[in-house]
Amino acid sequence: MTATLLLPRWILTMKPGEPVLEGHALLIEGERIAAIGPREALLAQYANAVRIELPEQVLIPGLINAHTHSAMTLLRGVADDLQLMDWLQNHIWPLEKVWVSDDWVFQGSLLAAAESLRAGVTYLNDMYFFPGAMARAAIDAGIRAAVSINVIDFPTGYGSGPDDYIAKGLAAYHQFKGEKLLDWTSAPHAPYTVSDETFIKLRKLAEEHDLQIHCHIHETAGEVADSVKQYGMRPLARLEKLGLMSERLIAVHMVHLDESEIAMLAAKGVHLVHNPNSNLKLASGIAPVKALEAVGVNTVLGTDGAASNNRLDMLGEIRSAALLAKGATGDPEVVTARTALEMATIRAAKAMGREADLGSLEVGKLADVVAVSLGSVECRPVYNPLAQLVYVAGREHVQNVWVGGRRVLNERQITSFDVGALMGRCEHIVGRMKAGMAVS
Repeated sequence: MTATLLLPRWILTMKPGEPVLEGHALLIEGERIAAIGPREALLAQYANAVRIELPEQVLIPGLINAHTHSAMTLLRGVADDLQLMDWLQNHIWPLEKVWVSDDWVFQGSLLAAAESLRAGVTYLNDMYFFPGAMARAAIDAGIRAAVSINVIDFPTGYGSGPDDYIAKGLAAYHQFKGEKLLDWTSAPHAPYTVSDETFIKLRKLAEEHDLQIHCHIHETAGEVADSVKQYGMRPLARLEKLGLMSERLIAVHMVHLDESEIAMLAAKGVHLVHNPNSNLKLASGIAPVKALEAVGVNTVLGTDGAASNNRLDMLGEIRSAALLAKGATGDPEVVTARTALEMATIRAAKAMGREADLGSLEVGKLADVVAVSLGSVECRPVYNPLAQLVYVAGREHVQNVWVGGRRVLNERQITSFDVGALMGRCEHIVGRMKAGMAVS
C-alpha cells in the first residue's frame, strides 16, 4: 500500500476543540488518514513514504456541499434577476422539459464536479433527474455524491409521475449500490410539488433503505402562505403530520420559520441547509441562523444549483454565511469563522449521516483532504489561518484535492478526466439550446 506524506505549513483538522496545527504532517495510506503528527517525527517514522511539499498551504477536510443541482450548470445564467416561482415556472421548467436527458445530466454533472473540485468540494448532495447519469459522472470525476431518488408530482422529460420517478430512482440505486463514492437520498422536491401520498411513499422508501430525505422547504413566504390556504397548515406542520420530521430529514432553505418551528427542528434533530447566496439572489429572504444556533439546530451550507446561485463556490458560501448572520442580527459573534467552516465540514458530514468517515481530518477517517494556498499577495500576512480561509481566501486559492486518498486536483489541474474535452461537449449542448431558444 502506497503511503503519501503531505507536508503543509498548517493543518486545520476541524476536530472539535483542536487548534490550528503548524509544523505538522498528514499521512495517507490507501484511502484513509493513517497519521497526523509533528513534521520531523513523521518524516523519520515514514522515511519511505512519497513526500508532497505544500509550502504556505493549509490542509482542511474536503468541503461538503449539502444542497445542489449539479446538472444545472448547463443552465447557468439562463434566467437571472427573477423571483423563485417566475424563475421556475416560466424559465427553468420549460427548458428542462425540452432539453434534459441522460447525456445532458451526465455532461452537466461532470462540469459541476470539475467546478466543485477546483473549489475544494469533495462531496455533493445532489438533487436532480436521471440519477444514473449523476452517479456515472461522480464516479468518473472521483468526487463523492449523494445521488437523489428525485420525485415531483407532475410529468417531465424524465418521468410520467411519482411512481415512474420512484421506479427509475430505485433502479439506479440498485445498479450503483455499493459504489464507494456514492450515497443515496429519498428526494421529494418540495411541499408545493409533492402530494401527501407521495411524501409518505418517500418516507417509507427512506426507512426501508436507510436513506436521508432531501427536500426544499419554507423557501419563500409565498410557499408558506399557499400551504396555509391549501392544507390549512404551514409546510412543516404538514410534514410533521406525515411523519417526516426526524434526523433523516435534510431541510433545504428554511428561510421563513417561526419560534415554534425552530424549536421543533431542534427537538426532532432535523438538519437544515442554509443557502445564503441563492436565497439572496432570488430575493427569498435570510434564514434565521442566530435563532437556529441558539437552540442547536444542525445548520449546514449548500450552494443550490448554478442556475440560481450562479456559482458552486463553497468557500463563497462559508464567507457569506458568516457575514450575513452578523449583518442581519447586529451580532458579530453569531457565526464565527470556525462555525461557518464547521457548517461545510463536520456538521455537514453529520447531516449526510457520514460523520464517522468524513468532515474532519482524523486518523482512520477517509482521506478527503484539501490544500488551500495562503501564500499569494491577497492572502498575506497570515495571523490566523482559520480566519484567513473564511474571510480572505477564495476558491482560486485551492491548489490540491484528495478524495479517498486519490489526488484528483494537482496544482489546480483536474487529474481524473479530460476537462478540455468536456468543455467542448458542453459548448455543443449549449449551442443547440441557444439555437432552440432563438427559434422559440
